[in-house]
Amino acid sequence: MCTLEKRGNIFLLTLTGDNEHRFHPDAIATILSLLGQAKSQANRGSVLITTGHGKFFSNGFDLAWAQSSGSLAGAAERLHQMVESFKPVVAALLDLPMPTIAALNGHAAAAGLMLALSHDYVYMRRDRGVLYMSEVDIGLSMPDYFAAMIRSKIGTSAARREVLLSGKKIRGEEAVALGIVDSAAHDSAEGVVEATVGLAEKLAAKKWKGDVYASIRKSLYPELCEILGLKATIFATPKL
Repeated sequence: MCTLEKRGNIFLLTLTGDNEHRFHPDAIATILSLLGQAKSQANRGSVLITTGHGKFFSNGFDLAWAQSSGSLAGAAERLHQMVESFKPVVAALLDLPMPTIAALNGHAAAAGLMLALSHDYVYMRRDRGVLYMSEVDIGLSMPDYFAAMIRSKIGTSAARREVLLSGKKIRGEEAVALGIVDSAAHDSAEGVVEATVGLAEKLAAKKWKGDVYASIRKSLYPELCEILGLKATIFATPKL
């Protein structure tokens, strides 16, 4: 399902298995628990990298589980359950006292793309993998914190239109051009992880105070943090 490994100052959160890494409630709970572990073990110089195995980073919520309820009302209730249980995962990433990097090994769709955008940096492959918000194609409305994430992390109205209103599957070089990801110059899953480890080592060397880093991050996204119930800590101005 997913694992957390600590390599020196770097935490590596991996969505395991050669599948679509769909977010069933059990998977969501596991991710949230592992983020809690990383937070409890954080120190100056800690950095989180999130990646996956196989073709998919994540293809979003487990819609097959929702549909297996046997009724439209049951499916809607299960989907609502996943939307609400995933919200604390996004909040935990924005509140994590360390820099965070998403290393996209493959496709990131819907909630999978939201997981990626919850990180400070996003790297993806040049040779494989797309970003895709499927809601307009499958007829699902946008959760409020999804929409706030898009407004907070994707800078132009044209780019937001491409992501949300076109049903377009965006590849690496275009994603960089649109300002959605930071890098897509990598030709394998191993290559993208290696690149993010290099970035993580540079960030770790800064030895920033994690609580200050998290507070500044949250101050960048006031609308999103208000929806998530997060508040930036106000620190006293140091005397010179």
